[in-house]
Amino acid sequence: MIQTIKDLVSAKADTAVALAREIWGCAELSYEETKSAAALIAALKQEGFTIEEGIADIPTAFTATYQCGSGKPVVGFLAEYDALSGLSQKAGCPVQEPVREGGAGHGCGHNLLGAGCYAAAVALKDYLIKEKKDGTVIFFGCPAEEGAGSKQFIARAGYFDNVDFAYTWHPETVNEVGSRGSVAIMGANFTFDGVAAHAGGEPHLGRSALDAVELMNVGCNYLREHMIDAARIHYAYSDPGGTAPNVVQSHAVIKYEVRAPKVSQVQELFTRVVDVARGAALMTGTKMKYEITMAFSDYVPNRTLGAVVDQCMRELGAPEWTEADYQLAAEFLRTYPRTTMVGIREKLGYYFEPEELDAALEKPLDRVIHPFNPKETAYSSGSTDVGDVGYATPTVMFHVATACLGNVGHSWQNTAFACSDIGMKGMLRAAEIMTLAAIRTMDQPAVIAKAREELKQKNGGSYHCPLPDYVTPPIGRY
Repeated sequence: MIQTIKDLVSAKADTAVALAREIWGCAELSYEETKSAAALIAALKQEGFTIEEGIADIPTAFTATYQCGSGKPVVGFLAEYDALSGLSQKAGCPVQEPVREGGAGHGCGHNLLGAGCYAAAVALKDYLIKEKKDGTVIFFGCPAEEGAGSKQFIARAGYFDNVDFAYTWHPETVNEVGSRGSVAIMGANFTFDGVAAHAGGEPHLGRSALDAVELMNVGCNYLREHMIDAARIHYAYSDPGGTAPNVVQSHAVIKYEVRAPKVSQVQELFTRVVDVARGAALMTGTKMKYEITMAFSDYVPNRTLGAVVDQCMRELGAPEWTEADYQLAAEFLRTYPRTTMVGIREKLGYYFEPEELDAALEKPLDRVIHPFNPKETAYSSGSTDVGDVGYATPTVMFHVATACLGNVGHSWQNTAFACSDIGMKGMLRAAEIMTLAAIRTMDQPAVIAKAREELKQKNGGSYHCPLPDYVTPPIGRY
């Protein structure tokens, strides 16, 4: 079976690598991934998949479906292909050198993620045809993970209701089925409106929206002491109201995001942030309104399926690195200052014993499969809209090394790795793992039933989107 899987993915490797490089070159931001989505759609059409574009009212979201026989069971692959602003960097180059100054770049490796899912979807389709097996393969094109997300809108629209299970992966620095979950998040724009006035001549007639925003920040900073340790509050000025200090700013906008392990905790904390904003408006004589722009559920890997993927990863093993790969990875690792390296060593302590760490960093590409712990209850502090899929159907996201150990995500180094031989090798191994895991799961109805029972215990029997019904994808507004 292992050799069969490798042969199936190898047959599509050239196309997958070409797609990854093409999407990397496009480097399109959230909800703007028109060329990237088109490239994936064209490749999937060529393989006989049926395409539905613009799903969930998102122009760059789509499904590509291939049905064999009865069409059951149904497996979904979750692909992403959006880039990040300001992270342009030359491919495979360990010296910071943007392709375009200030341009976007794939600093989270979503070009690899999308192309890897393509290779897995096509390899699985070919396997079902060759073995004359029943089943349906659905490639979900999911834009804007770095923005306000799309999977929660796709889930709310019911696209995962008839999917038996879903697999995806993410480029990383280690090889593992991540045991820890990701926290839920909710974001909103807070708009304050006051009264403009001459700040020198008639300040008493003004009501400063900028003052309200700053008082909101003060209130939220005091709030930080009185929330759970795992929660986070972030903010960024969207519109400070102008650049003239002699004008009382009559309008200002600030963006806030709130994170916590569970959706209910996020909703409770977000309500307190709204109360702080109301207080700031009251103190300054301004008016406040807010608009929720995004929300993701927490992600918890399905433990039943996690064990399946973990076994498949062990059978296939880590990507096979060359001495040239190790040398390039070491060059990248040396780009980080000493203070960053201290943090990197601390983070890697989760994966390596102290006596193992120095040896690992001499050749800083992960060469092992780290164990999956189904009893893990901790959360990492990041968030992903994969969590919403995980409440709609049994879902697992695993990690494969595509960059050096310790590499910092959302960095120019990550952009360089995402279009390197190292990145491509990791991507193809991820495709093999997804294909094998999907086949193993489809062949075991009892495993699917157990995974769905686990889901039922988690979500009470049905998916509940964390977004209010009136919130729509913020196309052109994010």
